[in-house]
Amino acid sequence: MNIADYIRDIQDFPKEGIGFKDITPLLNDHAAMVEATNQLLALVGNKKIDRVVGMESRGYFFATLLAEKLGAGFVPVRKPGKLPFDTISEAYGLEYGTDILEIHTDSIKPGEKVLIHDDVLATGGTAEAVCKLVERLGGEIVQVNFLMELSFLHGRDKLANYDVKSLISY
Repeated sequence: MNIADYIRDIQDFPKEGIGFKDITPLLNDHAAMVEATNQLLALVGNKKIDRVVGMESRGYFFATLLAEKLGAGFVPVRKPGKLPFDTISEAYGLEYGTDILEIHTDSIKPGEKVLIHDDVLATGGTAEAVCKLVERLGGEIVQVNFLMELSFLHGRDKLANYDVKSLISY
């Protein structure tokens, strides 16, 4: 099964000039979703994972599935003001603006093995910010993985110090 067949292109979303990769067809097809999960698990291999960190919001879909399959806890990273407990934050840039991400201060303990997952690697700003948050909490980043990568945006360059994997590259 080719996972890329379940991702559709939406032009000029969320703003003019952006080519958005829509994963809802993938999420709507049970067999494709299971296959994508299995392929993402294969990227991790036998590495020990204590926590899977997912980025708001599309990163949550597969991050929670990966956490369950890996016997790990799930840690949500969200936009400011969305998490109810004590947080730390990190600003970041993306291909069409800037934003801030937050994580609970008690979500990762020093030395825990962390898998970071998001749906797409674009400019790398979001993933880089999450790596900084995880490391500030003392987590050890085992891998940063993605459903897809927009390689022409060179986001991987910002993650050169990490083991970066993606299922699909555009």
